[in-house]
Amino acid sequence: MRKYISKLAAVAVVAILAVGAAPPALAHAVIVSASPTADQHVAAGKIAVRIEFNTRIDKERSRLQVTAPAGEKTDIPIDQDGEPNIVAGTTADLSPGAYVLRWQVLAIDGHITRGDIPFVVGN
Repeated sequence: MRKYISKLAAVAVVAILAVGAAPPALAHAVIVSASPTADQHVAAGKIAVRIEFNTRIDKERSRLQVTAPAGEKTDIPIDQDGEPNIVAGTTADLSPGAYVLRWQVLAIDGHITRGDIPFVVGN
């Protein structure tokens, strides 16, 4: 009986160590490319926004928003078609000034990632 308990305890210790040694899942969405890029100067008018990520994105639960120089925030509708790792949309007409593109995406594994991309319209 003692031998059985010793073996059972050894198996339990090995199982606990194996679970504790498992590397954490690093599944957050990371930008591979973006348009506009950070600090890019673009022409006035409608801006095509495109962000490519390293993983599939749940587009229905993701968000794109542009903040105007005066602070007004406008949501950008996300195109539901296209590649599963790309979030894209088109802004309304933008006049010259400094803007911020705010993005928030939900990767298909459930992790939310967000960030900002500043850009300049005109000049």
